[in-house]
Amino acid sequence: MQIELTAQRRADFTAKLKALFREEFDETLSDFRADEILGLFLTTLGPAVYNQAVQDARAYFQAKLDDLDVEIYADG
Repeated sequence: MQIELTAQRRADFTAKLKALFREEFDETLSDFRADEILGLFLTTLGPAVYNQAVQDARAYFQAKLDDLDVEIYADG
């Protein structure tokens, strides 16, 4: 699975990476280097973060469904 970003979002993240490296590491990143780092993050971290978000959403909705069973269950 490949995570795609809009051009604007990719530019925003690249700018944030450049600012981070400039402010925290006193290093200037070119647009190319920042984009390569972002690409690495997306390919290595992106799927894991996505899968965790799906699991979290599933658990949330399952808990809501479990609550719904308690609310609508009728004693016979």
